[in-house]
Amino acid sequence: MPLHERPAVLDLIGNTPMVPITRMDTGSCELFLKLESQNPGGSIKDRIGRSMIETAERDGRLKEGGTVIEATAGNTGLGLALVARAKGYRVVLVVPDKMSTEKVLHLKALGAQVHITRSDVGKGHPEYYQDYAARLAKETPGAFYSDQFNNPANPLAHETSTGPEIWAQCGHDLDAIVVGVGSAGTLTGLTRFFRRVHPPLAFVLADPVGSILCDYVQTGKYGAAGSWTVEGIGEDFVPPIADFSSVKHVYSISDEDSFATARTLLKTEGISAGSSTGTLLAAALRFCRSQAQAKRVVTFACDTGTRYLSKLYNDAWMIDEGLLAQRQYGDLRDLIARRVEDGRVIHVNSQDTLLTAFQRMRLADVQQLPVLDGGELVGVIDESDLLLHVQEDASRYADPVRTAMSTALQTLAPEAGLPALRRVLDSGLVAIVADASGFHGLITRFDLLNHLRKARR
Repeated sequence: MPLHERPAVLDLIGNTPMVPITRMDTGSCELFLKLESQNPGGSIKDRIGRSMIETAERDGRLKEGGTVIEATAGNTGLGLALVARAKGYRVVLVVPDKMSTEKVLHLKALGAQVHITRSDVGKGHPEYYQDYAARLAKETPGAFYSDQFNNPANPLAHETSTGPEIWAQCGHDLDAIVVGVGSAGTLTGLTRFFRRVHPPLAFVLADPVGSILCDYVQTGKYGAAGSWTVEGIGEDFVPPIADFSSVKHVYSISDEDSFATARTLLKTEGISAGSSTGTLLAAALRFCRSQAQAKRVVTFACDTGTRYLSKLYNDAWMIDEGLLAQRQYGDLRDLIARRVEDGRVIHVNSQDTLLTAFQRMRLADVQQLPVLDGGELVGVIDESDLLLHVQEDASRYADPVRTAMSTALQTLAPEAGLPALRRVLDSGLVAIVADASGFHGLITRFDLLNHLRKARR
């Protein structure tokens, strides 16, 4: 399509609604959530995607047939891909490997080419996502490297759209805004706008534990960054476009608090949002509860929670990451990812078909299932059992599970210990944990690896 034609979907970016938080403890304050999740691409980053691309078109850096390249935690990439693909540009994105599957699949569905790189390395390493993207831009003819961390069109989007919207929606009555910092475009753009229209307004920084920004704002110095699971905010360096001059309060928020707060937001207020929203909301609630006088406070639902169904809203993933507490026994039951007692065991019964077993394995992303009849363990079926049974005749998927399951079961008592567990796993078997009280669950090699990873922290 001709570049001068504006795709209609782009007119839906911005003018997002704002709602009060009514069922969470906000102390004496009024707390409002601006639903940036209602942008057509599902996040606040749609604003800067449009701003950076249209600015580059106007100044000639992006021409017809060009390629948009960016390093992104996912949402900026989605905003860029939404705008760029609607306008007919090619899109190449570099994404750290801790990003949610939903974001990556969404990017690919939009037609973006996605390079996944390491999230455990810093600036200067060839696999660091920003350095990787900059290198691709140099190697690609007709490339426009949007470079959100240095691009003035990033904060400009918030100075000219987000800020005025908030000011109007609050009736020109506002005391504080709680923000997170990734590229720092939101903070810097809002700071510029409110410095003109309402200088007393205070900014509150919500920063993940592990990020260096909390220390930097409080002391002007920072050490080595740690690690955090929250996506999209927190940094291991100070973004060049960052303006912290109006930040009056800083809260360092743990992953546990961030994820728990986002889940509570959905349960209490019915608002689905991602982990960065959990960080912002946790800081906003702390700020509100600490105020002696009533204040009007705004923060953001940065993106939609549907982007995190496999992570934030997946109990099994949350337990694996140590972000959701479960009862600890001090024995092998602590290694079971899906315990019978918690009702999370994915299983079949002996009369189910092999097709049912296959579909449950695929849905749960597991390689074996316990076979339970009336709550009693009668067998185990795994991928090799299935393959052996159906490889010569696919119609045998209709056979009952009992025709292919393993019934020679070797069990481990919960108190058997790690050496005994390793012997079972080393023999190629899955460990079946059971005792006189019944079947407790299965332990796989992955479960043991995950246990050792968490013990290392």
